[in-house]
Amino acid sequence: MLWQVGPLKSFSGPWASWARWSTWIASVGCRRRWRQSGVTTERRGHGPWHAEGGQPDLELRPRRQDWSTKGPARGPLQRRLMSQQIPVDPDARADGPLGSDGTHEVGGDLAYQRHAIVNVIYYGRPGAGDRGWVLIDAGVMGSKAAIIKAAEKRFGTGARPSAIVLTHGHFDHVGVVEDLAREWQVPVWAHPLEHPYLNGSAAYPPPDPTVGGGLVARLSPLFPRAPVDVSDHLKSLPEDGSVPPMPGWRWIHTPGHSVGQVALWREADRTLIAADAFVTTAQESAYAVAVQEPELHGPPMYFTVDWDAARRSVQALAGLEPELAITGHGRPLHGSALRKALHTLARDFDIVAVPKQGHYVEEPAKAEDGSAYRRS
Repeated sequence: MLWQVGPLKSFSGPWASWARWSTWIASVGCRRRWRQSGVTTERRGHGPWHAEGGQPDLELRPRRQDWSTKGPARGPLQRRLMSQQIPVDPDARADGPLGSDGTHEVGGDLAYQRHAIVNVIYYGRPGAGDRGWVLIDAGVMGSKAAIIKAAEKRFGTGARPSAIVLTHGHFDHVGVVEDLAREWQVPVWAHPLEHPYLNGSAAYPPPDPTVGGGLVARLSPLFPRAPVDVSDHLKSLPEDGSVPPMPGWRWIHTPGHSVGQVALWREADRTLIAADAFVTTAQESAYAVAVQEPELHGPPMYFTVDWDAARRSVQALAGLEPELAITGHGRPLHGSALRKALHTLARDFDIVAVPKQGHYVEEPAKAEDGSAYRRS
């Protein structure tokens, strides 16, 4: 796929959201580099969700080449993409239609909302009211208004959550956590190993664009990796595995993609919130992110820092035999097709998920030796 500068109105649908976001990310990286070089610039707006429907100054128009995931393989890029996926029957999709609140219902007390490349999850019954629900992860930069709007439509006017639970601290999961924690005055729960990324004391290791897979991986050096600071609100998930704001749930440590990543598990109905331990779209590929055909993948490769730990995390989650899985990227899946694909991923993880090359394939970043934390 090649990319050209052109008017956004030349295409629509899922491409539009992706184009606005990727153009903005690229511009953020360029502005940072310009500032470092002493060059200044100005742009209208503050991200892909500008007020009153405003848009970035430049947009991207996709021009498809011959490496789509349909049809016979036509080149090394498509063959590599195909090797990274486990197809899943479309009937395994568990997402309901887009509701009036802007979310997709996934069972009576769970809904998710897609923000460009990532999912935000709302836990609580519709109409739960103030402090009657929980936000799981906090989207990308610029998504605050959309999250608040969806929450108020789903739970009631002015309804604030009882807590924010973070599966991990990558930029696309904590984009507006500082703003929301401050406005809502809520605790932010996370694994202790993730705290340095959330209290302002350490940045993530650099992403690895050499893993391949598509445009998103190639753009990854532009992604923010500096820590956020919610130290005034930050709490450690208890060692007993409980999730205080979510009775009946427990957290499971799933390192690999990040050293302190957690999944959330409800045994009563075998519901799994998998974070990025595995995902249901090829997150490295702009095309796959846009269309989101149901398939199972390992964690996004460009941010995963320990592949041995990532393998063990997938194996542990497969052993739970989930009935429903909501992931950080892609559509939720359910049923026997989900379980079969997850067991295949666990069994063939090194073939399906691990890139053929990459810095962290040979030299993982770990919490134990401090290599996972980049301190200024």
